[in-house]
Amino acid sequence: ILSPDARTLASPNIVIILCGNKKDLDADREVTFLEASRFAQENELMFLETSALTGENVEEAFLKCARTILSKIESGELDPERMGSGIQYGDASLRQLRQPRGSAAQARQQCNC
Repeated sequence: ILSPDARTLASPNIVIILCGNKKDLDADREVTFLEASRFAQENELMFLETSALTGENVEEAFLKCARTILSKIESGELDPERMGSGIQYGDASLRQLRQPRGSAAQARQQCNC
């Protein structure tokens, strides 16, 4: 579960998402959606239920974090130019942002985690 150190040692602008995995095994559930949702709300976390098996909401979890970070940058809450802000610009020319056609289908055949 959430370590108290995660909040005290990290940037005050940390973005944390709680992922309830194994959504595909609803019958074996140990924590209800409502319990997890409340926990996330009480601890100021984003929350999504995911399934590594089916891939449901796996990509959405990363996208949700990225959108939240971008929103904080655009609002001025985060400044990637400032040291210690918890985020910095990378060299976009070094990264391939989209998979070439065909590799998405290959990637789906592998584990989605």
